Amino acid sequence: MNFIDVHCHINEEDYGSVEELLKRVQSAEVKKIISAGFDLSSSEYCKELSEKYPFVYFTAGFHPTELKKYRQGDLEKIAALARHEKCVAIGEIGLDYHYPDTDKPLQAEMFEAQLSLAEKLGLPVQIHSRDSAEDMLCILKKFAPLKYGGLLHCYSHSTELAAEFEKLGLYFSFGGTSTYSGSKKARRTIAALSADRLLTETDSPYLPPKSKYGTFPNTPESIAEIAANMAEIRGVTTYGLAETVWTNAHRLFKKL
Repeated sequence: MNFIDVHCHINEEDYGSVEELLKRVQSAEVKKIISAGFDLSSSEYCKELSEKYPFVYFTAGFHPTELKKYRQGDLEKIAALARHEKCVAIGEIGLDYHYPDTDKPLQAEMFEAQLSLAEKLGLPVQIHSRDSAEDMLCILKKFAPLKYGGLLHCYSHSTELAAEFEKLGLYFSFGGTSTYSGSKKARRTIAALSADRLLTETDSPYLPPKSKYGTFPNTPESIAEIAANMAEIRGVTTYGLAETVWTNAHRLFKKL
């Protein structure tokens, strides 16, 4: 089986021995993972991981809730990281309006700056979107079509909005939360989307699937359960779903 985790966060703080973790991940038939940066230091760490482990790739970017760490010149440093042969996307970038102290203008400014950077470098983007659907759609329409594509990771907006995002050429990944029967929006969207837009992720160490409810850390080993659930929703085999996702991932992330 060719499983792939297109969005996770690998580090020693949450998992202990990264080497032992990645051995287990490979034993679980997860053939490639993309470890997502969320600020400058995490992006640099992800680069180092990718250089040490052949099946690990990475993204570089500033997450919307991490912008207090941003310093003048950091975007140029992100650009330098993004030119690495194993950096598959600019990310994790986007909008997050969940917290009361959100600086929406700053988030929009940095999101657009990183979208422009991705276009300049010929890379897709990995997008975080939380409680920000209307503004997200508005900004992405300004950049549409995204010449090199993009992923809405851990998609949580409505099925109707997914159709609008799909028109812009975006892909969608789903993680552990989609395995819960109460995740009706995610399950409806998985069923409704075109097969060639579906991807699998864990967002590890967060968002464990149903069988690991309440545990921490979640790991990329959960991809098998997530893929099996998506396959059941769509009425296909897990093998078929995994092969479709593998093809989709390599179409979007051309450096894989």
